[in-house]
Formats: sequence, C-alpha cells, structure tokens
Amino acid sequence: MKKPLLAVLGLVLVFTLCFAAGCTAGPNFFKNSPGADGSVAGFWLGLWHGFILPFAFVVSLFSDKVTIYELHNVGTWYNFGFLVGAATVWGGGGASARRR
Repeated sequence: MKKPLLAVLGLVLVFTLCFAAGCTAGPNFFKNSPGADGSVAGFWLGLWHGFILPFAFVVSLFSDKVTIYELHNVGTWYNFGFLVGAATVWGGGGASARRR
C-alpha cells in the first residue's frame, strides 16, 4: 500500500518541479493567424499531422523545412486532432488496459 502512494507522491513532486522550472511550452503567438498559403490548420489537419508524426519527426531531424506541429492553427481543435492522431498511431492506452 505504501509503494503506490510513494510513487504517486514522487510523480506529483516531479510535475510540480517541472512546472516551477518553466519547462512547459510557451504561448503560440501564431494561433489563429494564417500561414504562408493563407490557411489556418484545424481539427482534420491536426489529425493528419498526428498520424504522420513519427515520419515527420525523422524528416525534421534532417530538414529545416519540415516540422511536426503546425504553428498556424486554430488552437484547441487542432491540438485535439493532433492528440487523437498521435494516440492512434502509438496505440493509445487500450493495449495496456487489456493486459490487466
């Protein structure tokens, strides 16, 4: 009973220190502003970017023209689509829940 409590307290301490140290992402000043082609990325483009995340990451290591996240987005809906797409590619949490 004490080990899980200790683990939870340790995680709370780590997250608290992380936030206190300022390691969270800063504000996106390009949110809701159109990109070079005049468009703003929404849910569906976020979903696509989440799907191609592993490939885009590898390419972004070698090219300055490729990024894994679109800065010119609508905010919450793009983020949600990106999260759903990335979770779909990486399997989400269903496999872990099924093993229990």
